[in-house]
Amino acid sequence: MKKIMLLLLLPVVLILPSHVQQVEGISAVDLSALREIKNSLTDITSSSPNAFFTTWDFTNPDPCSSFDGIICSSFIPRRVTTLTLGTGLSNSPGLAGTLSPAISNLSELTQLILFTGIVTGPIPTQLGTLRKLSVISLTNNRLTGSIPISIFSLPFLHTLDLSHNQLTGTIPGSISGLLGLKVLILGSNRISGEIPPLPTELLHLDLSYNEFSGMLKRMPLTLRYLSVSGNRLWGPLMSNNLESLSELVYLDLSMNRFSGPIPSSLFRSTLSSMFLQRNNLTGGVPLAPASYGPGSTVDLSHNWLTGELTATLAGVETLFLNNNRFNGAVPKEYVASVYSGTTTTLYLQHNYISDFPVEEGLALPDTVALCLSYNCMVPVEFMACPASAGGMISRPVNQCSAFNTSMP
Repeated sequence: MKKIMLLLLLPVVLILPSHVQQVEGISAVDLSALREIKNSLTDITSSSPNAFFTTWDFTNPDPCSSFDGIICSSFIPRRVTTLTLGTGLSNSPGLAGTLSPAISNLSELTQLILFTGIVTGPIPTQLGTLRKLSVISLTNNRLTGSIPISIFSLPFLHTLDLSHNQLTGTIPGSISGLLGLKVLILGSNRISGEIPPLPTELLHLDLSYNEFSGMLKRMPLTLRYLSVSGNRLWGPLMSNNLESLSELVYLDLSMNRFSGPIPSSLFRSTLSSMFLQRNNLTGGVPLAPASYGPGSTVDLSHNWLTGELTATLAGVETLFLNNNRFNGAVPKEYVASVYSGTTTTLYLQHNYISDFPVEEGLALPDTVALCLSYNCMVPVEFMACPASAGGMISRPVNQCSAFNTSMP
């Protein structure tokens, strides 16, 4: 009887396709998945010395040590835990093709990375079955469709970066349940709708250059990086909890439709990069005990800000205050910061400034870009203005009279 059973089993072993045989300890399922993944992608320039798939030779007995872009577990059968598609080198043309649903057969996968290329098509919905995924990074390609809702239920997801694609749809409300999510980067897509409540422990949020609309909702208090630039968001900045985001070091709300005054607490040296340009903001720059240092950037240009400048922003390395309605004399602290080289860019063009008090004999450092054109004053010499400043040196007197200033 035992001999008969052995004979019955033997043909089954013989007819298994060669591509699912276990090779040097790697899982047969994973090996088969890698074959399908390769079949759905190709090097844009296969003859390039940096072509990615040159090492994916399935006659090699040990794919875990010979295939570029994969890391396997140490136990037998070995399972793929990290899959990196593409070299990521600056001179590599990247990959083309589509993402195969077979990726979901790599059930021990914790990291999935796709480098810059021209990969098209949707993100496989089956990725939501990979319950151990902590990193999904599929950037700078041509992926289309909506983000699979199944991704927003992955229990260990830490980083989701789908930026610079052609994704559409909305962010589902279920994202708030991703309690371990720390990094969410969806910039440069076509995602629309309102921004839903987000995970409470999020550190990095980039939703820039999409089609989000509505008011900016309350943000996680843990945020250190926040960018929603280039959307259709509106409403007063005072209506949310921006003032409570004490951990912020980078804030970009530019190119939206925000209105009202700028919360005074945002003028602090720990928030070293603040971009609020091209909105409908009003009010002035409040006096605050900020002490900005090297590397700091503040851009408040192209708004409706008014009043005389306070010394708050003196010392900012790169400072854009142009195209507002500031008036009066520039505080001496700004002048000192410019002439010491601490402030390397100061744009004040297209305001109603009446004076920039320079001491006789001081020379502007070669590293400084200073522009004061089209104000209510005769500009200082040696200005370095951008082409967008126009050719008008000073405002007409009748415009300046509205601010009770006069041409010197």
